[in-house]
This record gives sequence, C-alpha cells and structure tokens, in this order.
Amino acid sequence: MKHEELTAEIIQIFYKVYNSLGYGFLERVYENALSIEFRKAGLNFKNQVPIKVFYKDEIVGEYVTDFVIDEKVVVEIKATLGLGVPDESQLLNYLRCTRKEVGLLLNFGKKAEVKRKVFSNVNEKQE
Repeated sequence: MKHEELTAEIIQIFYKVYNSLGYGFLERVYENALSIEFRKAGLNFKNQVPIKVFYKDEIVGEYVTDFVIDEKVVVEIKATLGLGVPDESQLLNYLRCTRKEVGLLLNFGKKAEVKRKVFSNVNEKQE
C-alpha cells in the first residue's frame, strides 16, 4: 500500500490520543492533541491547511483540511457518532484538490473509527 508505514504511524498516534482522551470533546481538542503527538514522533506536518477548488482555472471554493503529513497524507478528523458517505466524499475531494493520493479519516466518536482512502490523480483529465 502507498505510504503504508506513515499511515500506520498516524493511526497508532490516533489511537494513543483516543485512548487517553476518549470521546466527547470538540474536534479542535483532538487536533491539538494530535499536533503534540505528531511533533513528539518527529513527523513533518502542517495543520489547518487551506485548499482551493478550481473550475477552469478559477477559484470556486476554499476549504481547510486538518493536517497534511510529510506532504504525502491528508488527515481529516471528526468527532461524530459515526462516519458516513459525506465524510468520505469530503476526504476524497480534499485528495483531488491537493493532488495527494492517500488520506485518513479519523473519528473520535463514541467508537474510534479509521478510514483510509486512496485517490489516483494520475489518470485525472486536466482541462
């Protein structure tokens, strides 16, 4: 799998934070805790990364993803009862817009959830 070692390390850190804090906090709390653990692990990361959506070379939307790790993996965190199709679609759209191929959706809900998504930008038609 692409970036398997890196995603395994990120997931391990996610469970470390989840097991310590549990569920019920706002996403920002989990983001701050993940930042501490990413830094301690020596990972190269950016948080609150702006994403621009283009249509025919014009910006038509702007979003922010929670993390980009090592310029390879997009990480989006949630603190909901459960992940759904809209959450997965959001991550796939972030991958497409950032030209990254691997993303993780981490849910700090009542039950810890991890979804790994891969999006190949190689065959995407550019107009």
